[in-house]
Amino acid sequence: MPEMVTCLWFDGAAEEAARRYTELFPNSSVDAVVRSPADNPSVSEGAVLTVEFTLDGRRFLGLNGGPAFTPNEAVSIQVHTADQAETDQYWDGLVAGGGEESRCGWLKDPWGFSWQVVPERLTELLADPDPDRARAAMQSMMTMDRIDVAELERAVAAVPSSS
Repeated sequence: MPEMVTCLWFDGAAEEAARRYTELFPNSSVDAVVRSPADNPSVSEGAVLTVEFTLDGRRFLGLNGGPAFTPNEAVSIQVHTADQAETDQYWDGLVAGGGEESRCGWLKDPWGFSWQVVPERLTELLADPDPDRARAAMQSMMTMDRIDVAELERAVAAVPSSS
C-alpha cells in the first residue's frame, strides 16, 4: 500500500509552522528541510522549498508554494483530546501568534489552516443513545468557540431522565 502524506501549502512560512506544530504535539519532529536548487515562481534559489515533518506519528509536507493558494475551512485537521486540559493546551498553542477562534471547536492557526479541537467527551455526548441528551449536547456546543466540557455536562445533566 502506498504511503500517504498530507501536503500543506504555505506562503514562505513552512519551516516556522512545522517547528511550532512539532513543539506542540508529542512524538513529533522536523525530519528534513529542502532548499530550492534553483529560482522558481514561489521561492528563490537556496530558500526553504519544503519541510518534511511528523506530528504524533503522522507525516506531513510543508510546501512554500507562494501566495497563489490559501487554506480554507473545506479541509481541516482534527485533534481528538482526552480532557479539558488537553483541549486547552492544543487550542491555546494553535491560536497563539495570530490564529483565530471560530465556532464549535474550530480555529485557524496563524497560517490560515483550520483545526478542530474535539474533546472525547463531546463525541460521546453527541452519540448518546438518549436523543434528548444528544440534542442538549449539540445545542450547547453550537454556542461555543473552544469546547467547554463542563458546560456540555451541565447542559446534558439538565435534561430530564427518559427512564
